[in-house]
Amino acid sequence: MTANLKEMTNAELKQHISEHRNDEEAFHAALQELMNRRDPNAPFYPCPIDLTDPEGEMEAIFKEKLEQIERAKKTE
Repeated sequence: MTANLKEMTNAELKQHISEHRNDEEAFHAALQELMNRRDPNAPFYPCPIDLTDPEGEMEAIFKEKLEQIERAKKTE
């Protein structure tokens, strides 16, 4: 692989992933680099299929997110 993944921006990495989607090694390396850049403090939202009460729990997540947006608008 000739591309230096560590020097690419996130947008360039996504483009690289798209262009190399059939090259398993290049795809995996670029995806791994992109995933390593994720903020460890970013909120984690579980997959709905893994939840006990998918509808109720997803509704609660959406309501909380909407409330955060509303609070942010009020402080602007």
